[in-house]
Amino acid sequence: MHILEFEKPIAELEGKIEELRHLSDGGDVNIADEVSKLQAKVDKLLRSTYAKLTPWQKTQVARHPERPHTLAYISTLIEDFTPLAGDRAFAEDEAIIGGLGRFRAASVMIIGHEKGHDTETRLKHNFGMAKPEGYRKAKRLMEMADHFQVPIITLVDTAGAYPGVDAEARGQAEAIARSIETCLNVRVPLVSVIIGEGGSGGAIALATGNTVLMLEHAIYSVISPEGCASILWRSAENAKDAAEQLRLTAQDLHKLSIIDSVVPEPMGGAHRNPDLMMQTLSMALDSALRDLSGLDGGVLRARRREKFLEMGRAGLS
Repeated sequence: MHILEFEKPIAELEGKIEELRHLSDGGDVNIADEVSKLQAKVDKLLRSTYAKLTPWQKTQVARHPERPHTLAYISTLIEDFTPLAGDRAFAEDEAIIGGLGRFRAASVMIIGHEKGHDTETRLKHNFGMAKPEGYRKAKRLMEMADHFQVPIITLVDTAGAYPGVDAEARGQAEAIARSIETCLNVRVPLVSVIIGEGGSGGAIALATGNTVLMLEHAIYSVISPEGCASILWRSAENAKDAAEQLRLTAQDLHKLSIIDSVVPEPMGGAHRNPDLMMQTLSMALDSALRDLSGLDGGVLRARRREKFLEMGRAGLS
């Protein structure tokens, strides 16, 4: 398991537990009792550590390489998933996965950023950083869902849109804007979930939903802490300071009404118990979709637009 800096005291205790489990009982020492005592200490330390994470530590958790990504959620939560590829204009973009499937027996269109989990898949999915064709594919799939009156679920997990020259040459900003416009225009329920890192316009292109959920240790901001630090302090070394100021945690964003609900993660983060995370998110998604079901398309569209207009009116007060 990948160990974050602040998790090292926890990892040391877990290492001792593993050592004890490889020993057999002997003398006056009861191995099972010792393991039980150490596990209790681990649980207590995990609970206390994750209850007071700083914004920068939450950023590290959101980027944890073993954290579940879009494909993991799709394989667990969506039955009969049929991937749909291409933007019908230029190419297929593997950074955004999308397709039709069934969530709890109901048809849905699911679209999300995929970062990959190892070197090969990260390169294949471009670390979740989509190019214009990715956002044009998302736009196409949302319009298809709207046409067939199928609810949309989006999973957001990206550091931002791909910043390369080729992407800019093919209209990156316009593609993101069109994707946001489509989110605002569809007349079906649209539920968005920030499952890891929600960065810049590349995130909001899929996150302009009726209901925006955010996992407890995910982050969501207009720019990455490193990018912000490079602008303000001329050095990415101040990323920790930038994270403190950006208000990028789920808790801060819920207070500011940027998101609608915080989805609890298992103790120690989603990467420690992916199965429990899947169950929790499944219930949260089901609740969000039920709240929106039965509403007229015009009402859904109007409420979605008003929701995002209200953010600008409310400000930081």
